[in-house]
Amino acid sequence: MIQLYNTLTQKKEPLKTLEPGKVRMYVCGMTVYDFCHLGHARVLVAFDVITRYLRHSGYDVTYVRNITDVDDKILRRADENGEAFTALTERMIDAMHEDERALGVIAPDREPRATGHMDDMLRMIRTLIEKGFAYAADNGDVYFAVEQFNGYGKLSKKKLDDLIAGARVDVSEVKRSPADFALWKAAKPGEVSWPSPWGDGRPGWHIECSAMSTCCLGNTFDIHGGGPDLLFPHHENEIAQSEAATGQPFVNYWMHAGAVRVNKEKMSKSLGNFFTIREILEKYPAEVVRYFLVSSHYRSQVDYSEENLAEASNALTRLYHALRGVAPAADVPQTDYDARFQAAMDDDFNTAGANTVLHALASEINRLRRDGEEQEAARLAAVLVRLGGVLGLLQQDPEVYFQAGPGDGPSAEEIEQQIAARTEARRNRDFAEADRIRDALAEQGVILDDSREGTSWRRA
Repeated sequence: MIQLYNTLTQKKEPLKTLEPGKVRMYVCGMTVYDFCHLGHARVLVAFDVITRYLRHSGYDVTYVRNITDVDDKILRRADENGEAFTALTERMIDAMHEDERALGVIAPDREPRATGHMDDMLRMIRTLIEKGFAYAADNGDVYFAVEQFNGYGKLSKKKLDDLIAGARVDVSEVKRSPADFALWKAAKPGEVSWPSPWGDGRPGWHIECSAMSTCCLGNTFDIHGGGPDLLFPHHENEIAQSEAATGQPFVNYWMHAGAVRVNKEKMSKSLGNFFTIREILEKYPAEVVRYFLVSSHYRSQVDYSEENLAEASNALTRLYHALRGVAPAADVPQTDYDARFQAAMDDDFNTAGANTVLHALASEINRLRRDGEEQEAARLAAVLVRLGGVLGLLQQDPEVYFQAGPGDGPSAEEIEQQIAARTEARRNRDFAEADRIRDALAEQGVILDDSREGTSWRRA
């Protein structure tokens, strides 16, 4: 049985879904005012792997990941660009989809946008006011009355009294308590807005996810995920407003991906170590970046560095080397490697442990090939491809993986011509010329691998 770490209870628990064999999961998506960064990639890939493994395990998964397409950052950036906020968000949504496709992230089953659920948000806000959990301020804002919700703080383990004591009171002093948070924001003159019973305005950030998740998955669902920075206040506020509105438990399991650091420092624009996904993909193949992200446990902290990406590249290359020149067998039944892989993934989706199984498989395939046991090697190659696919890896033809590279390098045809010339030189025992060709190709980023079957090549 799958065990997963529940942030709500702070311990691993067996996965018991509301409906047998079905998982309803919601993950907080992007606020689309800029290109996705490495932290977004961490969340995208982590919950992609979780979804893949749940389906691999036989679950019917409904995966919902939202898009926040209106908020302060979006409106501010659109104003700076001198464009409509909808033009900005459409462009950034297209870019996000390009990035996730490059990383092999499967599209969610539903991708609701905040601007498409205004009526759902207004209904929830109206219900909260009617139940006494929210109030309309004199300036047209609507706030959630935190002190009226008894369970506030159960996810973050923060005490309400401490939050109130440490909170900054807004200058306008329209809130009854400094801990209260906005459900609806009154529009300033000329600002983008929607009509409401409390005046023109737009929703607060937290109410968006409560409305979209319950609309898509019901008042109670199985899993809610997101990045580590969302635990408080976003997810805490989601719980409060959702459970106050519906009178039912909101989510059974809360999951949070680990933080990202760059060269052992917190990733931050102010430190100048903030990288977008597309900036990283200009330097490294997408599958290498994905391997880097899945080689550690999804809850662990990830340290992005040149050394760690090089290590990921070398490790992924070792796996593809085991598959190179092998035609995976068809219809291979479950093996001991499948069982070991499952044991790792059943333990809170431990991709680091699962990755160890992949490398054990690769080592055994290499041994079998050395011993001439090609049939057994082909059988295990099929297992390696099958299990790699659960992590979103090893689905390329090995030759495509090895020979992909920057456009300014020599073409495949040119490389093959040089290999043919080198082979001829070796046949004529002109080893100096053969070495010259090898070294010249190496300077151009092309590595030659000699074996009994002949010479293959790969880009460095």
